[in-house]
Amino acid sequence: MKENVKKWFIKAMEDLKVVEHEMVLLKNEIATSAVCFHCQQFVEKVLKAYLTIKNVDFGKTHNLEFLLELCRKQDRDFEQIDTGNLTFYAVDVRYPDEFYIPSFEEARECYEIAKKVKEFIERKLNIKIEENL
Repeated sequence: MKENVKKWFIKAMEDLKVVEHEMVLLKNEIATSAVCFHCQQFVEKVLKAYLTIKNVDFGKTHNLEFLLELCRKQDRDFEQIDTGNLTFYAVDVRYPDEFYIPSFEEARECYEIAKKVKEFIERKLNIKIEENL
């Protein structure tokens, strides 16, 4: 695996680890905004890793819909991926003017999306991400 791709996966897995550490806590102890944010970050970084493998320039963006469209141009199987409203958690909930605390259900949904995207990318690339870091 190329070093720049590996770096995307390393950073992505750090985000997923934060989520996994939070999701084992009691429901009322989970930092739901952090879970949603890090789920978005995970998905963003694995999509960018895929695009890097394909030598596709994606610029600087947090927009998952944009990244998914670039992925779909490479492989129509990416039409199977639904990122819900994960992009919302990338920027909008990080600033006081847009202060918002997601519910536990939202956090759980974001985590499920992240896990599905991870499984999809691993199947698509025929790898286990953790084994390649």
